Amino acid sequence: MKLTGLIAAPHTPCNTDHSLNPNAVPLQARHLANTGVRGVFVGGTTGECHSFTTEERIELFKAWGPVARENALVNIAHVGHNNLPDARAMVEAARESGVDAIGAMAPNFFKPGSVDDLVEWFALITKTAPELPFYFYDIPGMTGVSLDTAEFLRKAREQIPSLTGVKFTNPDQDLLKECMQVENGSFDILFGTDEKLVSGLGLGCSGAVGSSYNFAANIYHPILKAHEADDLETAILWQKRSIQTIDTIAAYGYLPAAKMVVKMIGVDCGPARPPLLNLTEADASALEKELEDIGFFDWIA
Repeated sequence: MKLTGLIAAPHTPCNTDHSLNPNAVPLQARHLANTGVRGVFVGGTTGECHSFTTEERIELFKAWGPVARENALVNIAHVGHNNLPDARAMVEAARESGVDAIGAMAPNFFKPGSVDDLVEWFALITKTAPELPFYFYDIPGMTGVSLDTAEFLRKAREQIPSLTGVKFTNPDQDLLKECMQVENGSFDILFGTDEKLVSGLGLGCSGAVGSSYNFAANIYHPILKAHEADDLETAILWQKRSIQTIDTIAAYGYLPAAKMVVKMIGVDCGPARPPLLNLTEADASALEKELEDIGFFDWIA
C-alpha cells in the first residue's frame, strides 16, 4: 500500500454544546473530495482524539465509513489509545466500519521506553485485525515519545506483519531520510508537516497527511504539480503561501482557529472541545480580515 497526494486529517465535528455531531461528516467528505483530497486520517491530533471518549470515537468511525466510500476517499482510522482494551475495541470498530487502514500514535501517559516496547504495544493492538494495513503515527511533539523510527521499522516487521508505514510528523529530517531507505524503501512514509511539504516531497514522500488540507488543498496542489515538473521556484512560492496561512491561523490558537476557517469556507464543524479555547466573535472577525489581507481566499478559490 503506497498512498499519494493529499490526505486530510479532518476535524471532529461538534455541536455548539461540544457534543459530537456526526451529521456534519457527509459535508466534510464532499468538500474534501471536491477539492481533490485523496483520503482522510480520521480521529488523530486534528480530530482532538484524546478529548473524546472511546464510544464517541467509534461513532465517528461509523459516520466516516460509508461517506468515505461514497466520495472515493481512502479512509485511515486513528486507533491510538492509552489503554489496551479500548485500543482493541477501536481497531475492531474501525474494521467493522470498512476502513482501508488503521494508524496509531504511541501511548502518552505510561510511555514505551524503548523501540522494543513500542513494537510489542502495537503488536498487541494490531492482532485484533491483522488484515488491516497499519501506520505508526510518529508525533513526538504531542506524545513525548521520541524513539528511533527507522529502528522501529526494521524491528517491527516480524511482530507486526500488517505494518505498512509511518505518518511522519517528526521534525528530524535525517531520521526521515533513514526511514525512506529501510528495506529499500518498501514502507509508505506519509509526510506530516504541511508547512514543509516541499522538503518532504524532495526527500521522496509521495503522500502527505495534514490538517490544513481541510481548508487549503488548493494551496498545496500547485506544490505537488510543481514538484512533478521540477519547478522548485513555483513550489517554494506556494509553500510560502502555506506558511503565511498557517502562521496567521496559529496566532489565534491553531486548532480552534482552523475549525473557524473551515466554517468560513462553508464547512461548519462547530467549536473545538475544551480544554481548547475557542475564538471570540471579535477574534474570528479579525482572523478573517487577516486571511483576506494576505490573499488566502483568492489562493484557495
